[in-house]
Amino acid sequence: MVRAADRAERPARTSVWLEGKAARGGSARGGGQPSGLDRGRITEVTVRLLDAEGMAKFSMRRLAAELNVTAMSVYWYVDTKDDLLELALDAAFGELELPDAESGEDWRDQLRFVAGGYRALLVRHPWVSPLIGTFLNIGPHSMAFSLHVHEVIRRTGLPPHGQMGALSAVFQFVYGFGTIEGHFVQRCASAGMSQDEYYRQAMSTIGEQPQFAAHFASSADLLEARGGDTVEEMRERDFTFALETLIAGIETMVERAR
Repeated sequence: MVRAADRAERPARTSVWLEGKAARGGSARGGGQPSGLDRGRITEVTVRLLDAEGMAKFSMRRLAAELNVTAMSVYWYVDTKDDLLELALDAAFGELELPDAESGEDWRDQLRFVAGGYRALLVRHPWVSPLIGTFLNIGPHSMAFSLHVHEVIRRTGLPPHGQMGALSAVFQFVYGFGTIEGHFVQRCASAGMSQDEYYRQAMSTIGEQPQFAAHFASSADLLEARGGDTVEEMRERDFTFALETLIAGIETMVERAR
């Protein structure tokens, strides 16, 4: 375990993955560690707690209680709470299925598949979004995802100077869409309502406000044209159309570069 004095004497770490230390296991430090505890189990329970209670309620004491150990026992395996959150973030990225970029499958289909998986991850684990913006994301699973999407973008035929822009357009869109979707799902759950109940109540409330009445009325045709009988169906149509628009934009830019 790192002493406070040691932390003060060394520069701040930028990532747990840059420590140069092997993952600590149950026998890594001799006596004193609780039986059956290791980084893998600690990370797994951390992910489960973050899913159930969110980051605001997460603490090392709460984790230790869930593991039925003392907080000091957890610190045998991770130096800081940030280290643990970074490990949890990479574990979440490990859930993504990454098809073989060299399989010969059309880049469009691979892009649709990976974008859909990334969106689902952000919705399934709402705490992932803020952590993506906090850490370097250089864990093995995060890097595997990054390298895969880079390879898919390379296969579009875009010139090198445009590939990063295309990647940003697609995956920053997915990040934003999935983050907002995940927050909405959480909000509905906190209110004890289904997504459809919450949406109907919100739209009814907005429609009754005089200052919004004109705008609400003018948007009625757009909402009707949006289609879908449920919030999830409407959202799925929006996501699919937006992603197809981005794919069409990539195709257009490829043609312009020829």
